Amino acid sequence: MPRTSPFAVVLSLAERRELRALAARYTSPYCEVVRAKLILMAEEGLDNKEIGERLDLPRQIVSKWRKRFVKERLGGLEARPRRGRPASFSPSGGG
Repeated sequence: MPRTSPFAVVLSLAERRELRALAARYTSPYCEVVRAKLILMAEEGLDNKEIGERLDLPRQIVSKWRKRFVKERLGGLEARPRRGRPASFSPSGGG
């Protein structure tokens, strides 16, 4: 029996429009497109396992993004700074 997420995704019309546009944009970073598709599938009622299989993601990652979206809405889908040692080179090539 599939697990049911306690984080049900219900989108406003504006959120749905923005996520569909992002999911269809070829110039967007891949991770943003996948997150948009993930949330749209969650709203359709798919469980985390099914979404993961369709997008080739682990169920735990699907769960993470669904939870963040429900708690923080569209802002929750943005990448956050990562922990760890900062990069030792500069993008301009000077370091």
